[in-house]
Amino acid sequence: MLSSAPHARALIHRPALRESKPRPEAVRVTDLSRVLQLLRDPLSSSLKERQIFILKKVVKQCQRGFLLRDLADIFKILNVCAERVCDHPEYARVLCDLLQICSLPFLKEKASDERSFAAVVTDCVSQMGYLMRIPLPELRQQICSTVIAFYSHDKHQHSSDGLSPARLDYRALMLERSGVSETLVMSLALMEEQLPVKLCLLQTLQILSRSSEVNCNLMLRAQAAQKICFHMSEGDPSGELLFRSSEILWNLLENGSRQEVTSQLSSSDCIASLKDAFLHLLLNGFRHHERQLRNDLLVLLSLIAETPGAPLIESGFVKHLTPFITFPELKSHNPLVRNLKLTFKQEDFEMKKLLLNIIVVLSRDLAALQLFREGRVMLALMLLVKPSSSAVRSGRRSWTCRQQEELQLQALSTLSTLAPLMLDEYITCQANTCLLLLLDCCLQDDSFSGQGHGFHSRGGKKAQLRYCVRVLRSVVSAQHEPLRQDLCDQGAIGQLLGVLRRFLGRPEDEDAVALEIQTDCLFLLSVLCEGDVHRKELFGRDGVEVLIQYLSLDAALVFSGLGHNKLLLSTVDCFWSCVVGCFGTEDAFVAGGGVDLLLQLLQRSPRRMLTPLTAVLLELCENPQAVAHLLRWSGERDASAPQLLLHIWRREEEQMGVSRDPHGVIADVKRPIVSRHQDESSSSSSSHDVSAAVRDVSENLRANIYCIFCKLGFEGLSGLSAEDHVTLSIIHRYLDFKVCEVVQEVWSEAAPAVPSDEAALKSVLQVSEAAAESVRSLQQSILGRRQQEELQEERRLYSEIRFTHKQREIAADAWRSYVARTSNYSVLKEFRRLREERSTGEHDTPSDAETQGPPIDKPEPVTL
Repeated sequence: MLSSAPHARALIHRPALRESKPRPEAVRVTDLSRVLQLLRDPLSSSLKERQIFILKKVVKQCQRGFLLRDLADIFKILNVCAERVCDHPEYARVLCDLLQICSLPFLKEKASDERSFAAVVTDCVSQMGYLMRIPLPELRQQICSTVIAFYSHDKHQHSSDGLSPARLDYRALMLERSGVSETLVMSLALMEEQLPVKLCLLQTLQILSRSSEVNCNLMLRAQAAQKICFHMSEGDPSGELLFRSSEILWNLLENGSRQEVTSQLSSSDCIASLKDAFLHLLLNGFRHHERQLRNDLLVLLSLIAETPGAPLIESGFVKHLTPFITFPELKSHNPLVRNLKLTFKQEDFEMKKLLLNIIVVLSRDLAALQLFREGRVMLALMLLVKPSSSAVRSGRRSWTCRQQEELQLQALSTLSTLAPLMLDEYITCQANTCLLLLLDCCLQDDSFSGQGHGFHSRGGKKAQLRYCVRVLRSVVSAQHEPLRQDLCDQGAIGQLLGVLRRFLGRPEDEDAVALEIQTDCLFLLSVLCEGDVHRKELFGRDGVEVLIQYLSLDAALVFSGLGHNKLLLSTVDCFWSCVVGCFGTEDAFVAGGGVDLLLQLLQRSPRRMLTPLTAVLLELCENPQAVAHLLRWSGERDASAPQLLLHIWRREEEQMGVSRDPHGVIADVKRPIVSRHQDESSSSSSSHDVSAAVRDVSENLRANIYCIFCKLGFEGLSGLSAEDHVTLSIIHRYLDFKVCEVVQEVWSEAAPAVPSDEAALKSVLQVSEAAAESVRSLQQSILGRRQQEELQEERRLYSEIRFTHKQREIAADAWRSYVARTSNYSVLKEFRRLREERSTGEHDTPSDAETQGPPIDKPEPVTL
């Protein structure tokens, strides 16, 4: 014991004179080693006061911070003190002082120190988290303060002695690598009875999770969301516990794995804790931040509701929530809402929107739907949707016009999901009448250009119209015939046509929302009129005029990206459902030039649009007037309808990889019309699937073209080229070739099992191959005739060319003779002499015109 006294006195002696560059505020490594040796010396256990004195001296000398190269010894000293603090509380103050210095940036002597001592720093910060095991409140609070300062504070203390602090991003990186955030989460279980320490620890976790994905993932690995949620509703008069817990959960959602957070919060205990906190704030919270925190908790519960299997029904949350969903629209004697007062301020407005949103989330659960029925949620939604509900009730506080408008639109959006699931309640509330009244109210407005408020209400009346039509679409799609009949009885067909007419001829309103409204209206008309001749008659000529204007749409707009492709498809579908099958509307369509518009679309539309267009033309060919218009039609480059269909057939076979030679002749008589896609489908399908040949007929554009030619006829089609006739010969035997494909499939499947039918199948296949061979022979003869015609045309052309050259030669000789006679008198005398002799021999006197020779003008050259 006596031997240790001089050793202790040596520790507090002034620095040796041999040091050339003294550092008055930084402890030397040798001094720290001797301090550590003193603390570990078993003979110095009775010198507790002197050890504490030495430690205080170390604290005093390191007020600027610890050197990076001294950290290992510093934390060894901290661990020794931590081991003794339980038996000797005097070390607690020293521990807190040393940890307080750790909150300062570590000092580096060289720029490379940060990289050299990275592992040491990581280990030291990790050890700092392990000190939370010591059950001293002041020590735990100091650890939390140190971690916060180490992670957040950026104090640059450059000095003349060459020491500089570690960078903030370096410290943050070291803290993330240390895993101290995970350690702090696990230490939450040690602070059940220490509320101030728990609040300080939650503040630390809040700061660590604010912007770091690594810290959030480490915290989630320690089940942070679940542990924090367990205790967030515990008693705390200040409300800080609930606030900080909520903030940490939000940070974990934003920076960590959302799926992991919701999975941890989906337990019954967590949901019960969140429910209690939400109800407490809803019923007793009147301050601004309490209402905001209430809304945050409701969002968390909505996210949990999206997790499959979350026990929201079992915990009673939905049952307690239903009265608040219908408040203040419905009167209720439920004690939860009897004394509830809304301020109708922005926070209450946000809560109302969140409640409407959670209806959509919970609607996937049948038990929740039953609770909604008992709580009359549908009636509350209809009260929000009614056009008259936008007026502020006299004598009562209510939502403002802006708030009412947005709530109305969100209620419509909620109805589009909920109404198909609760059709009985929808009909009981006379929702069809309410929606048609709202639709009429929107049409009475002179303009759709008004700007609404909030997310849902962008666009004013156009937004109301959009969501109203969307609700009608959702309920009509539910295959409930009494509901559809009710809509038709109330004049929905005429109103929908009025909406479509409202958008026609208004290019200023042409945007994505307007196209969506028109598409939905056309879909509604298709569903309402499909299979009912009486409703098609109600659609009538007014509807036909609207469809003709939509079919006049420029095909180039299909690629605009706004949604004209959907609009065009909806128009074709509406024509199919509302016009085809009713003679009066069909005649009106044909008389209005509808057939010409369909053929123009067929000529200009992309490949994916061809199948529905040809299907519509096929249905329309049942009308003789339509067939006559189709045969008289002439499109671009004077192409007739048969020529257009034959061109589409060839292009389709090219796309599908059908085997043809360069002239379009059948290349494989055993597989005359089999495509590459059909081979892939047949090889991948099982034996229990539908036949590939039959499925190809139902999905193939070529089948529609074949049926159209069956209506037009295969003979007497004028204006077809040899190439068209080659293609037409294949189309003529299309059905025979399909029979051949089916027989081949039967042969491949049934022939080994039924040997007795082998001869019959072979004979059928031979007949089919003979038919394909005859078609190929016909095609070759057509091509041969075309070749002969081309040869004859070539000979005729060459004959004309030779005749033209001969005439040019005669004209040139005549001109040369004339020039010679006029320039040389002897030539002229000889010419006259010869002519006189010729005339004498023929007993005919030459005329004056003959002596004059050819005209002086040079003959015009003959143009080929």
